[in-house]
Amino acid sequence: MAHQQDRTAVASAGPGGVDHGVEVVEHHVPGVLRARRCRAAVAPEVPGDDVVVAGQGGGLGRPRARRPAEPGGEDDGRALAPGLDVQPLARHGLECRAVDERVTIGTVADLQRAGCLTGKAGAQPVCVFWSDGAPFALDDRCPHMGFPLHRGTVESGLVTCHWHNARFDLRSGGTLDPWADDVRAYPVEIDGDAVVVVVSPAPDRRAQLQHRLEEGLEQGISLVTAKAVLGLLDAGVDVGDIVRTGVEFGTRYRQGGWGAGLTVLTAMANVLPHLDPADRPRALVAGLAFVSRDTRGRPPRFPLQPLEGGPPPARLAGWYRRFVETRSSDAAERSLATAIAAASGVPADLGSVADMMFAAVTDHVFLDGGHTLDFTVKAFEVLDHLGAGAAPDVLPTLVPQTAAAARSEERGAWRYPHDLAGMIAEASARLPERLAAGSACAVRFDEAGAGGDGDGGGGGGVARLAWSILADDPAEVVGAIDGAITGGARPEELGRALAYAAALRITRFHTQNDHGDWDEVHHAFTAANALHQALRRWPSPALVRGVYHGALRVYLDRFLNIPAARLPTPGPADLADLQACWDQEGRVDDAGTIVYRALTGGADPAAVIALLGRALLTEDAEFHWYQTYEAAVRQYHAWPAGSEEGALILAGCARFLAAHTPTRRELAQVVTIATRLRRGEALFET
Repeated sequence: MAHQQDRTAVASAGPGGVDHGVEVVEHHVPGVLRARRCRAAVAPEVPGDDVVVAGQGGGLGRPRARRPAEPGGEDDGRALAPGLDVQPLARHGLECRAVDERVTIGTVADLQRAGCLTGKAGAQPVCVFWSDGAPFALDDRCPHMGFPLHRGTVESGLVTCHWHNARFDLRSGGTLDPWADDVRAYPVEIDGDAVVVVVSPAPDRRAQLQHRLEEGLEQGISLVTAKAVLGLLDAGVDVGDIVRTGVEFGTRYRQGGWGAGLTVLTAMANVLPHLDPADRPRALVAGLAFVSRDTRGRPPRFPLQPLEGGPPPARLAGWYRRFVETRSSDAAERSLATAIAAASGVPADLGSVADMMFAAVTDHVFLDGGHTLDFTVKAFEVLDHLGAGAAPDVLPTLVPQTAAAARSEERGAWRYPHDLAGMIAEASARLPERLAAGSACAVRFDEAGAGGDGDGGGGGGVARLAWSILADDPAEVVGAIDGAITGGARPEELGRALAYAAALRITRFHTQNDHGDWDEVHHAFTAANALHQALRRWPSPALVRGVYHGALRVYLDRFLNIPAARLPTPGPADLADLQACWDQEGRVDDAGTIVYRALTGGADPAAVIALLGRALLTEDAEFHWYQTYEAAVRQYHAWPAGSEEGALILAGCARFLAAHTPTRRELAQVVTIATRLRRGEALFET
């Protein structure tokens, strides 16, 4: 059966303004959509180089749903061949057919004339280039942003994408621009006059994606990181393995040890179950991006090895505290490494290591504005995701920061007009006898405070202690804690009361204050949350000292609640109205009220927490935002479901986020781009 051939001249402008004539040849076959071959004219000859510009024509035509009728109008009933753009009827003169995993794209003559032919390998568009006297096949999507590579320029064995100028080796598909990723290459065979692309099953890309994730961290390219994370998740890689990659990178390439990057990554791993599934990749990318930022331009870390046959744990604990006290970082690190080695990576054995490290953190008052305590807790929490076997690589990274941390007793605000550091020292000296008296109490502290109803909820002893910590007299604050300990308050209850008091500073923070003072109340809250988590898991008399530290830090922030913002009141609320609070500046009180009213009005707390998480991950959030959100989620769940305390904690979190939004929202856009690329969307068309 004959077919009709049309030839249409098309002009296309090549690089540098050179006009290249492109002839599009269309074959008309009854019952089949038009198949198109793009023919690119050869660019002006360059001595020593073979330059071919790929044409701008479209790909081969798609088939209709049924096989075209045979002469005589009958269908032969054969199934359509997989991965074809047109039907495999040689009698109709079509150039594209497939046998098993071999896809015929066209003829050698057509390829030589056009310089490029396009087709499909299964569902994947492919393009075949003629260069240096041979055919080369690649995926027809630039792995960077999805632009069709057949629209690019071929020169000296390279194809250059015309969107962002990424360059790829025609033989291997490897990129010369690492930010772009490699493109898949296919073997090409010449079968008689046919150009055949050999399509093998898609390879397992997990190892490549893992490598790309590491490259994204090294180069600080968030798009590379995002594409790797999405690919690994789609391939079924466990979230813990992705976190492990970030932690191993962060601990290896930062001489100063544990910092903000690893803290953000751990915080996001902690809250991952509370986020909507669509937001979880954003959380991982955000944490990994912080690790990359925190290590960029810094020298690597060279860990010290443990002592062979070192002293017993009690001696090592004494050494560690002594060397931190004298800021002897190397000596403290080797003492800690030896203690960890003795613990053999068993979670239960790490309790003694935790005791010595938290004792050193609380030997001085509120180290480094609370960061040292938070970093230490986060380092232990990341072991929940990685396993205790990672302790030798993770925990020693805390030592440089711990030994160098600023000590609050050296600051004037802690010495005058009230000697707060002296008050802490006196309270700490009396702590053992108060703990002994409290352990002999027959009635639980929170039950007694709540009138014995036993629900541990709002109005109980823990909540009342929190409001006492907000007193304007430091002696009254210390006295309230003393009384709570003597009255049988458990370490966890002390920590929870402190964290709630610190959260109320945020909920009652007046917008007339200087904007930078949000960080003041934030530091007290996130440090208090860290102390609460530590007291839940590793309670010790040394760690209880931190309650006095945190309480008097909250006391120092009292001026930020003068005047105090009004606490929200119950009423109707629509969570959909929260979006306007993130999109417009100054909607601080509105955000807090909406969240409080939604929670007290019966809204699903999980939905509220997820919405706050989405607000965080939509913005170009800074370190403190991630800390505050994670602390708020942890503290909300520390109280009974539906409690007043939990509602006020999340209301404070909403106020904090609204005070810092909107931003440019660049990172969220990067993850959106990576997601659309994985779906195969044509970004260059929308």
